[in-house]
Amino acid sequence: MAAHRLHFLYLDTGAMYRAVAFLALQTRTDADNGAALVRLCETHPINVVLDDAASLGFRITIGERELSEPDLQSNQVTAVVSTVAAQPEVRELMVHLQREVARDGSVVMAGRDIGTVVLPDAAVKIYLNASVAARVERRRAQLEAAGADVDAHKLAEEIEERDYLDENRAVSPLQAAPDAHEVDSSHMTAEEVTAEICRIVANTRKRLSA
Repeated sequence: MAAHRLHFLYLDTGAMYRAVAFLALQTRTDADNGAALVRLCETHPINVVLDDAASLGFRITIGERELSEPDLQSNQVTAVVSTVAAQPEVRELMVHLQREVARDGSVVMAGRDIGTVVLPDAAVKIYLNASVAARVERRRAQLEAAGADVDAHKLAEEIEERDYLDENRAVSPLQAAPDAHEVDSSHMTAEEVTAEICRIVANTRKRLSA
């Protein structure tokens, strides 16, 4: 929504790691074998095309296959994506691809290391957070819309485990950049979050042009 309002393109970088996880599952490659995962990506290239007309705002393909949202959001992919994303070799490859996307123009890029690692010189950094309860409800709605069965208790455990793994991984741990604007969206609607992000962008533009 913020990307539409700002007339920027949009990329959820988590979908890229989910694409690698999907590929690992399809080929029965160990999720903790970083070198093997990178070789897999070399033989089955992951390509990201920013497309404002696509439902996700972008399209991800592996070789000739375009991945759907149910492909990326499946329970099986969710179970291994943090392990995949913790591999240094995988992160190095994904960061390179994400920076290539950013070089093509203004983009709202979502991910757990964008402000700290991928684009540390970005003009605007938002550290968007929410309570576990709020995130469970939003994730449940997202998964049910994709046709997946949902166990709320298990979902909460998965979210907390993923946070722990991402916050404690050796490479690019989840943390707020020192100059990020922190926004707690627990009790905010999507429209309110969008308005706050756009307000921050507008204020930054004013400051930079002053």
